Amino acid sequence: MLLALTAIVTITPFAAMVLVAFAPPSGRTFPDAFIPSNVTWENFQNVLSGSDIGRWTLNSLVYSLSSVVLILLFASMAGYAFAKKRFPGREMMFWAFLATLMVPFQATLIPTYILVSKLGWVDGYWGLVVPTLANSQAVFLMRQFISQLPDELFEAAEMDGASEWRIYTTIVLPLVRPALATLGVFVFLWHWNDFLWPLVVGQSGEMQTLTVGLATLQAENVPINQIMAGATITVLPSLLVFGLLQRYLTDSIATTGIKG
Repeated sequence: MLLALTAIVTITPFAAMVLVAFAPPSGRTFPDAFIPSNVTWENFQNVLSGSDIGRWTLNSLVYSLSSVVLILLFASMAGYAFAKKRFPGREMMFWAFLATLMVPFQATLIPTYILVSKLGWVDGYWGLVVPTLANSQAVFLMRQFISQLPDELFEAAEMDGASEWRIYTTIVLPLVRPALATLGVFVFLWHWNDFLWPLVVGQSGEMQTLTVGLATLQAENVPINQIMAGATITVLPSLLVFGLLQRYLTDSIATTGIKG
């Protein structure tokens, strides 16, 4: 009963968004949208033709997908090093890196922007993506997952003369695939829904992401039906990613805590 009530409370805003998006341009809004009198695609046509939503979608995809690929690569490499390699200062370095979780992003926003500005990356993809790649949460999750892998696998590979790169690509990556998929979903959602950093670094209309673009529509007094149509379009990639990787999410949960 409690789970059902929680599900209803969670789904209600999403349902209201979709219903308002399909309501006539001068039609019902929340809460009257729950009793639809007519359904139309006009709001979607207006928002697609009257805004740069195509460009915003491209920017969001580049920002999210490139961040997913690079963060998974760097986090898995760092997680493997922290979990299975022995080197001086490993624990101190790991905990120092993890301590950055306690520093809010807002506290580093201005120094990060100044650095990006000095590099000439403002209003470009480099400035949008690179500052977000040092993800301590991702490194922590990968380190915890890789530490559960049997040491005998790595010892046998080293005895056979396998290089570190071959161990990483043929042993680590295949075994941590569920964790990579889980982390990939989280990273994609973080970046797809990110608002503050794209707002700061994307200063022209051509570099705005979907979240920033929809906010500009609201500031321009665009009808709420069109804004909800744009928001509905924004949600679709997240649902697609979750649907495609749902099996790996289940596998990751099922194997968590299993060692050997």
